[in-house]
Amino acid sequence: MTLRTRHPRSALAFDWGLAHIGVAVGQTATRTATPLTHLGAREGKPDWDLIGNLIEEWKPDVVVVGLPLNLDGNEGELAPRARKFGRRLAGRFGCTVEFQDERLSSREAYTRTKAGDNPEDLHAVAAQVILEDWLREQTP
Repeated sequence: MTLRTRHPRSALAFDWGLAHIGVAVGQTATRTATPLTHLGAREGKPDWDLIGNLIEEWKPDVVVVGLPLNLDGNEGELAPRARKFGRRLAGRFGCTVEFQDERLSSREAYTRTKAGDNPEDLHAVAAQVILEDWLREQTP
């Protein structure tokens, strides 16, 4: 009998928003994630060249996009737009995209940041929280 082992995978996560998109990077081997940066957006539309640069630099095996759900678990008002963002990532860059529940990720990010930190860093930390949640759900 041969045991199958899963190869470690790298991941890039996006906390998509109308004005800001947080980005984090992580890996399944250590199940850790690190805030990377935040990008500006106009009505949810990012600078695709900047995203392309991030994907080229980090070469993720999977891209994780936070999915805005209501507290009751139903998709929130912005969920269709987050899904569209994920489809565009897959289409433009040929990457595998998975979605992760992002409920309360901004609140958790806020508790992790210190007073006086750059408020825009909050978006990257929210992406980190989303990615950490996704990593916990991956089988070893």
